[in-house]
Amino acid sequence: MTTATTTEKTNNPSGFTKNLHLDKHISRRFNEELEQVRTLVMDMGALVEQQVNDGLSAVLNADAKLAVQVIERDHEVNTMELEIDEYCTQILARRQPAASDLRLIVSVLKSITDLERMGDESVKFGRNAIKLAKGNFAEEEGSRPLVELRHLGKHVSETLNKALTAYAQMDVKAALEIIKNDNIVDEEFDNISRLLVTKMMENPREIKNALRVTWCARALERIGDHTTNLCEYIVYLVEGKDVRHSTIEQIKASISS
Repeated sequence: MTTATTTEKTNNPSGFTKNLHLDKHISRRFNEELEQVRTLVMDMGALVEQQVNDGLSAVLNADAKLAVQVIERDHEVNTMELEIDEYCTQILARRQPAASDLRLIVSVLKSITDLERMGDESVKFGRNAIKLAKGNFAEEEGSRPLVELRHLGKHVSETLNKALTAYAQMDVKAALEIIKNDNIVDEEFDNISRLLVTKMMENPREIKNALRVTWCARALERIGDHTTNLCEYIVYLVEGKDVRHSTIEQIKASISS
C-alpha cells in the first residue's frame, strides 16, 4: 500500500503554487516512476513545440521540404502518447495512487491527449504549406494575412512555451496568467479571418490559397485552446480543483476558498 503525498503552501506570495512532494514515498521506485512520468510529458511537450514551430515556419516561408519533415515526424508524437499512456496505466495498476499522486497521473493522461492534438494541428500546417508553396502565396509579396498569421503564430508559440515551463515547475500563477489571456488568440484569429474574406472578395483566384491560410490560422487557434487546457490541468494537479469551463474570476475564487 502506497503512502499518499501531501500538499503544503510555499512562501510564494501568490498563495497559489504548492509543493506536491512527489519524492516522499516509502518506495524509492515509486518516486522514480512519478518523476519519470513528468519527464516523459516534458519530452513530448518539447517535440510538439518543435512541430508547431516548424510547421508554422513551413507555411510562412513556403518551405515544402520542412513541411514534409513535420508530417513524417508526427508518428513520433503519436508513439510517445501511446508509451506514456501505457506507463501511466501500469502505475495505476501496480501502485494504486491516491491524493496528489492520482491527480498527477490523471493530469498526465489528459495532457498527452492535448499535446497529441497539437501535433495533429502541426500536420495541417505541413499539408497546407506544401500546397501554398505551389501557389506562390508567400509573405514576401506583402500578403497582410500572412503577416498577421506570423504575429498570431509567434504569440501561440510563446504561450505554449510558457505553459510547458509552468507545467514543469507546477506554477499555478503562470498558468492562471495564460488562462486569463486566452481571448487574445481568439481576437487575432477573427482579425485574420476578416482579412482573408476581404482578400477572397477582391481576388477570387486566391480563394483556395486564402482558405489554406484560414485553416492554418484555425489550427493556431486550436493549439491555443489546447495550451489553455494544459494550464487548467496544472491548477487541477496542484490545487485539486477542476476548473474546466470556468472563468478566470471563478478559478481564482475557487482557489482562494
